[in-house]
Amino acid sequence: METMNRTDLAELILSGESSFVDFKRDDLTPDGLAKVLVGFLNHEGGRILLGVEDDGSISGLKRDPKGVEEWTMQVGRDRVQPAIIPSWQTIRWDDSRTVGVVSVPRDAPDKPYKAKRGGSWVTRVRVGTTTRDASREEEERLYQGSGSLRYGVKPVIGSTLAALDRRRLGDYFGRVLRGTAPAMDDGGSWATLLRNMDLLTGSSGPPTTTVDGMLLFGLEPRRYLSQSGIRALCFAGTDMDYAARDDQNLAGALAPLMALDGSMLEPGLVDRGMDFVRRNISPVAHLEGGRRIDGWEYPLEVVRELLVNALVHRDYSIVGTDVDLLVFSDRLEVRSPGRLPNTVTPEGMRRGMRYARNQMLVNVMRDYGYVEARGMGMRAKVIPGMREHNGTEPDLIEEEHRFTVRLWKDAPRG
Repeated sequence: METMNRTDLAELILSGESSFVDFKRDDLTPDGLAKVLVGFLNHEGGRILLGVEDDGSISGLKRDPKGVEEWTMQVGRDRVQPAIIPSWQTIRWDDSRTVGVVSVPRDAPDKPYKAKRGGSWVTRVRVGTTTRDASREEEERLYQGSGSLRYGVKPVIGSTLAALDRRRLGDYFGRVLRGTAPAMDDGGSWATLLRNMDLLTGSSGPPTTTVDGMLLFGLEPRRYLSQSGIRALCFAGTDMDYAARDDQNLAGALAPLMALDGSMLEPGLVDRGMDFVRRNISPVAHLEGGRRIDGWEYPLEVVRELLVNALVHRDYSIVGTDVDLLVFSDRLEVRSPGRLPNTVTPEGMRRGMRYARNQMLVNVMRDYGYVEARGMGMRAKVIPGMREHNGTEPDLIEEEHRFTVRLWKDAPRG
């Protein structure tokens, strides 16, 4: 984080405590400091202002600033796991008062961090102006975001091989991969193959479907995974309201079912989303060199890229929340549950940064031709596609619990 001066400090205090700023007196215990440090490390970084009261008044450091700095570093080494070295800065407030600023970075690489509490290590998270114990789901998301946990290989409780569509599996291993699929009724061979692919799990007893297996090839994914679909809505105006022109919960496997000649027998989830878009946007035409060119209000290849990205990269550990596909009179939005993975930013995506939260989904959907081969669909397809279409730039909006890409129907006037 950048070095601060007294003016910066005054503005920070005036803004009050937040998800990124915490006020603490200089009688904070080591466990208390570790708790807040870890909350910021597991969030997006932040600053602890030592010597500032809850109401923003300045009480100042009561101990020697050099000693407080050494104490802070010791807490980072002994009471945070993995150990850290936080940044320290001393700012003179006036002739008699000094404030210590403890900073932790936004992109801490080893999430989840844990704080010592008695004889235990506890994962903490920052929520608004408070720091609390992480729930099991929040801790799983932290592991997943750091790349140390593959959520997709978790078992889907209550499901077995029978929950997967062997027709789709046969098409994938045969036509798509140009291999030889087991006979449809050969359950033992299918179980062995799918275990090796991490689409089934379990070494004893009937195998259980993994999250990835269910999402890609499930007969009824939503029956087992409530977060596996698309909530598609179309509105007549520019705001969400109850009078939606079209409202559908789209469900099904990500993978389509194709015939040997490549024609589609049953659509996959991406194709269902594209059908909704075609029904709810208008065809348009323009002249190019005296020739009529037919198209749509939005480039379909751009919308398809956004749907694919949302479905393969979303955070599936957030249950009960679908990908949102929203069509308004002036824009189209695709909202994906979950924050961007660790170190990924909207600006980085514009520059071509690649990431894969769910690598198996990416790999299989690439085999089908849905995923941009270089993994830079935002830079190579979405942004240039909209510039060429109507001269607009897509909005990339990162929020607390979701990531939104917004396409504008028309270029701004002026």
